[in-house]
Amino acid sequence: MKLRYSFFAMLLGSSLFAQADADALAKQLQNPIANLISLPIQGNFDYGIGPADGKRMTLNIQPVIPVSISENWNLITRTIMPVISQNDVFGNSGSQFGLGDIIATGFFSPKAPTKGGIVWGVGPVFLIPTSTDNLLGLGEFGAGPSAVALTQKGSLTIGGLINHIWADNFSATFFNPFFAKNFSGARALTLNTELTQNWTNDAFAGVVMLQGSKVFKIGNQAVNAGVAPRFHFGGGRAADWGFRALLVFLFPK
Repeated sequence: MKLRYSFFAMLLGSSLFAQADADALAKQLQNPIANLISLPIQGNFDYGIGPADGKRMTLNIQPVIPVSISENWNLITRTIMPVISQNDVFGNSGSQFGLGDIIATGFFSPKAPTKGGIVWGVGPVFLIPTSTDNLLGLGEFGAGPSAVALTQKGSLTIGGLINHIWADNFSATFFNPFFAKNFSGARALTLNTELTQNWTNDAFAGVVMLQGSKVFKIGNQAVNAGVAPRFHFGGGRAADWGFRALLVFLFPK
């Protein structure tokens, strides 16, 4: 009988430990510069774009790799590789499919938060002209500065990311404020806003998303899955509606 009780106690302890791990990973995911290797695969589906009622699917493959560069500093690389399928996004422009321009960012970030609990990072951002069609990307090299800052108090995360990219015929600022609430069971609700000011064309556009997500395991692989409606505003080619589906493969150290 004692052996049976010990066996169930061991299973319960293992379950609680696994749940604690999942909750910790769910909170780490709210930090764009966490010391966590991850591979987000993000599908953005947008409909009713522009005067021709166009549509676009953007599959963003976004590896995040932190590297310790000293006793007190990390370098976190975040790369966005978009695969795009679109139809009549630029008026009656037909269909295009292929790779868009890659955006690569490197954040130099202290390993420890400030005394006030602020986590921050700064570094360069690069626009790499990898688009396979001139309607899928800018097609020229760009670069600029990027910064991120956030604070985590209990189950709440508040922060923002900003960058600016200059190219020969392009200048734009991107701002991404976010607010997240984590819940037991490795669940999270995130209010995520992506704002872009195109200074070259004097155009402003944005999208607001309310994303629900959960961390769980597929076999031995930790993953985070999420879904969010996408509400667009501003810009001549803003979509009428859309949604995001997200799957993140997690590789905790």
